[in-house]
Amino acid sequence: MPRSLSNPTIPSTTAKPPAKAKERDPVAAGLRDAAFNRSASFHYFLSDRFECGVALRGTEVKSIREGKANLKDAYGLLKDGECFLLNAHIGPFSHGNAMNHESLRTRKLLLHKREIAKLEGLTKQKGYTLIPVKLYFRNGRVKCELALAKGKQDWDKRETERNREADREAKAAIARAQRR
Repeated sequence: MPRSLSNPTIPSTTAKPPAKAKERDPVAAGLRDAAFNRSASFHYFLSDRFECGVALRGTEVKSIREGKANLKDAYGLLKDGECFLLNAHIGPFSHGNAMNHESLRTRKLLLHKREIAKLEGLTKQKGYTLIPVKLYFRNGRVKCELALAKGKQDWDKRETERNREADREAKAAIARAQRR
């Protein structure tokens, strides 16, 4: 029987496969952190952690999606029953115009009143401060993980480094033993 193009039961050879959906950016999808403060765990003992929202402008959100956020020198401040994020650098949006945001502006952190009251009580203790650990997306909104931190002395930092090196050597020894 000759093949007919008008017969719907016979598949056509000219049909295109369905278009593959474009993969979403892992930062925007919430699979990877938008910004991470690597020096926080080196300079501070991190204890209690709080998830808080950040009051941002539109170009700031777009810049965070592009990966232009830096939390290295940032810290949290409690004032008049509100929490603020200071010195967090969010670079200008690449396609922004004259209405682009300031890079180092003070941003408000969104927390419940009971969380703010708890943080006020904890930060009154000598040596404690609030340090942002990471920025990430959750359900399309930017969240900041804020940690209660106590500063390390130089000898604490050396001890941490010694422990890290000992763990690294132990893992290497186990891996060598398993290869044999």
